[in-house]
Order: sequence, then C-alpha cells, then structure tokens
Amino acid sequence: MSIRFAIPPSTQDDVDDHSTSSGSDSEDYIEEDNNFEDWVSDQAQIQPCRSLFEDKSFPTSEGALEFDRSTHGFDLDATCKVLKLDLHRRIRLINFIRKHNSTPTDVGNLTGAESFFSSDEYLIPVIEDDPLLQLEFDDEWSDDEDSRSTRLPSSPPSDLSSALRRIQILEEKLSQAKTDMTDYRKLVTQKLDISSITEIINEPPPSTSKAPGDDDTHYFQSYGYNAPRKLMGGSCDADIHAVMIQDKVRTSTYASFILTNPIVFRDAVVLDVGCGTGILSLFAAKSGAKHVYAVEASDIADKAERIVRANGLEDVITVIRGKVEEIKLPDDVSHVDIIISEWMGYALLYESMLDSVLYARDKFLRPDGGVMAPSQCRIMLALCEGSEIMKDRVDFWGDVYGFDLSEMAQEVWNEAIVDVVGPDSVVSEPYLLKDLHLKTITPRQLDFTSTFTLISTSSMRTKIHGLVLYFDTFFTTTCEPLSPDVPVRLIKDGDVTLAEVWPVGGKPARHRRASIGPGLKQKEQKKVISFSTGPTSQPTHWKQTLFLLKDPILAEEGTVVSGTFYCKKSEGNSRELDVEIHYSVRKDAEAPAGDVVVQMYKVR
Repeated sequence: MSIRFAIPPSTQDDVDDHSTSSGSDSEDYIEEDNNFEDWVSDQAQIQPCRSLFEDKSFPTSEGALEFDRSTHGFDLDATCKVLKLDLHRRIRLINFIRKHNSTPTDVGNLTGAESFFSSDEYLIPVIEDDPLLQLEFDDEWSDDEDSRSTRLPSSPPSDLSSALRRIQILEEKLSQAKTDMTDYRKLVTQKLDISSITEIINEPPPSTSKAPGDDDTHYFQSYGYNAPRKLMGGSCDADIHAVMIQDKVRTSTYASFILTNPIVFRDAVVLDVGCGTGILSLFAAKSGAKHVYAVEASDIADKAERIVRANGLEDVITVIRGKVEEIKLPDDVSHVDIIISEWMGYALLYESMLDSVLYARDKFLRPDGGVMAPSQCRIMLALCEGSEIMKDRVDFWGDVYGFDLSEMAQEVWNEAIVDVVGPDSVVSEPYLLKDLHLKTITPRQLDFTSTFTLISTSSMRTKIHGLVLYFDTFFTTTCEPLSPDVPVRLIKDGDVTLAEVWPVGGKPARHRRASIGPGLKQKEQKKVISFSTGPTSQPTHWKQTLFLLKDPILAEEGTVVSGTFYCKKSEGNSRELDVEIHYSVRKDAEAPAGDVVVQMYKVR
C-alpha cells in the first residue's frame, strides 16, 4: 500500500515574507491565502470519491456526501459534530465505516466512546488517497477559547490591522495543519513501515528449504532473515526482527532491567539464548558484563556478529552459531552468572523456545545465585465480549457481495486467533492459569492442566464470544518466586520513556555507584521490573490470544463460567500448541452448572 500526502504549494517561508511586507503586498497575500485556505479541500473535492455505504463512485467528494445524505440519511459533518470528533477521530470513523461495511444504522448507534476511535489501526486509509480523508474539517463543536479565537472572520478585512490579524490566523492554521499532517503521517508510517532496521539486517538470506518433518529447520529459518514473513494474526508482511525491536514495551523493559542493574551485570559472565540481532547482548555489555556469549542457531547469527563488531564490542561479546543444546562455551567456561533470553511466543509457550532456555539453565547457569532474566511469567485468562473480532473473522463471510461464503469461517472455531483485544471487550477479572518460575520449572511442566473460574463483570446482558489469554512477565535480581498478589506494571501510551535506559546522543548509559552499602544493595535486589501483554496495557507484538466460542455465552453481572484448560505441545509439530477447553455456565455462584461444553484449538 502506498500513501501520498498532498502538500500545499505555499510554505511557511512564504508566510514570513508576506507578513513583513507593505500593506499592498499584504492585500495580495490575503488574496493568495484565501485561495490557499481552500486548496487542500478543493483537491479532495475534485477527485472521484466512493460513497461510504455503497460501491458507487461520484466525480467529487461532495457528490458522494450528498448521495449519502439523500439516499441513506447520513450527514458526515453533522455526525462528527454530534460525536464531537476531532480530525483524527473523524479519520478513524471514515476508515471504520469503509473497513467494516457499516450501515447508517450502525453509525447512528455510535456514542464516540467506542475503542476504535483511539485505535491507530483505523488511521490507515482503507481506500488509497481517499478524498474524504483530505476534506477540510472544522470542529465547530469545540468550546475551546483558543479555537474560537483563531477562526477567520466571515467578512473580508477592511483595514491593515484586520488584514494583519487575518494573516496571523492563517499562519496559525497553516502551522496546525502541518502539525496534524505530520502526526498523521507518522502514525501511518509506524503502522505500515516497520522494516526500517539497520542495513546489515536487511540483507537477503541464502535460499534454504525445510526438510520434511523437521520442525527446528523451519523454525530457525524463519528467524534467519528479515524477508517478509506473515506474522500470526497480523494484516501485513513485516520484518520479524524490526517488529520485535520496535516493540517498545518488550525492548525497553529488557533494557531497563539490564541497564539499571549494573551491580548484577558488572563483571558477570552472561549467556544470551537465541540472541537474534544481539540487542540484549549489547545491553548486557553496556551494563558492565565481563563477557557475553550470544547463542543463535539461525542465519541471523552472521549479522549479529557483524553488528557486535560495528559497535566495537567484539572483545566483550562472542557470537556462537548453533543450538544451545549442542554448543560448548569457549575459553573453558563451564558456568555463567546470568541467562538472558527473549523466548516468549504467542500464548507464551508457542514456539517451545523455553525448552531450550531451561536446558541452558540446567547445563550452564551457576547453581548458587545464578540469575534468570526474565525470572517469572504468568499465563492469564479472562472472558471476552469479542464482537468486533467476530464481525471481522466470522460474520464478514456471511454476505460477500450478496454471496454466502461462510464456509471460509469454519476453521476459525478450531484456530486460536492472535489479535489485539480492546480493554472494553474484557468482561471479567483475569484468572491465573499457570505461574512459571523460571529458576525451578521443568520442561515436562510446560504441558499443563488448570481449572479456572471467571465471573462476568458486565453491567448489562451481553454475549461473550470468547476467552482471551495473555501473559505477564517479571524480572527480579534474586529470582525468588513472586506472590500472585504482586501486580504487573500496566504500560499506557506515552509511559515508556526510552531515554531513561537508552544511551542518548552518544553518551554512555547511566551506572549506579558500585560502592554502596549492604542496605542499599539489599533494597536494589528487591526491585521488580515487569510488563503485561494484556488488553489493559499498551499492545505488544505478542498481542493477545483469543479462543472463539461456537456458542456464545449470554451473561450478565455475576454469571460464572468455570472449567478446565488443557495445554500441550502438538504431536504433529512440537513448536505448536494443542489447547482443549471444557467449560460450563451458571447464572451465579449459587446456581447449578449447565452442560459442559468442549472445544479444541490449535495455536500456530
């Protein structure tokens, strides 16, 4: 998809020049800006434009809007005023209507509080160069005093003073328009162009093929390059390494733990399992590690080695190509002080990389006080209303240009869906399915069975279309198990400040003084760093895992859904998961349980 942004022919320099010219020049400038003010809107109005509700095109955007008003009784501007939508929320509304083929009745039922009004997904144009996204928009509903003060007078200026005032207003409008366009372009670019990683990473790989029945070969090849790979649950091909590095929740939390614990990392021997590009190894070296052994089985190991050299850390970091189960550490090193790894997959256990990390723990980690990072993960389960995902993944197929293609939706009942679930869709408190303590858990315990009880918190009767699963991750310097009462950090948009942990402007990362007393060191060791992949935190590249129910649950506040959750590695592919959910529903805690429903899923 390509996105083009219309840039007006005049620039801010033109504005500055005219602002300081004579009265005659000012009058010429006013005429110019009277034309400029309508330029962007005119460009949109003269382009062919499709109706919001039908597959009909009109010569102009106004023609399309008039058709929607007369035929469907829908006035876009009036709706935006009623819902009090600013520019970005108006753009989201247009794209939402086009993406979901919404009806005027659907839009008429909106309140402005729906989750899609704050989702960056709906800033991406559904129709390339959509004229409706380029029309001038005046949020006249705003009561903001500054907004009212910058509106242009309806009558032409009668003297130099009013003309100069008009120029000032136009300058402010131009500046705001440029800011809005820059913000919009940045959001869309972040959503679409996520492959801007280093030139080293972008080199294509040698061609390879998967041996029949070899799960590991395909798995490691998929991480060995950054050619397009379909991310599970995603809507576009993306560079997997760029996706992971640009996941600020993920990367900044690892960086925060490593770079703010120099007491732990200084002079330590570190093992990075599945190092990928080597970003965690780079952090460990910057935090004072004596030596870092970065193990990687895929072709990306070659590039990781070059990245290490490019950063001048080849004396500290040694990249080892191979599976951790098969390698030996050089220099007669038998044990390491710290194991770091970003091993988590969708639903936490997809890809089964944790097995390799646990093997490395048992073989290489110093038994007396060795540190695992992360040290603990929790798998959480909750009730999910899920109507939006149902509409996208199931209902959509029922009527495609008048044809019933619902057969295409049948597999959705057997496949876990990886997608972002809005916080408003969660209608119960989360339940702790599995608590993984990385210092002691065994590979055999990764296949597990857990009972669960979920109580609806919905204040009105609602259909529950699925169960949503996510995981929380914790880092501690002692690796002692944390109580379930210890909360995870929920990160909101804007909370992640990378400057706190990243070297800025070529400056080294901040280190705490090594000569601190025992009391302070003990306090340092109790620090917990964590992040959540749940719906109430900022979305990560792991998103959430949704298990859609064939028969939705009609629930109200207090409705109890209880059952058993079975999870094990797939026999056909050990890196995939087989999930079986048994559940029953009762009206409240005192009511008898209904029939047990069984549904099975693949996580892949």
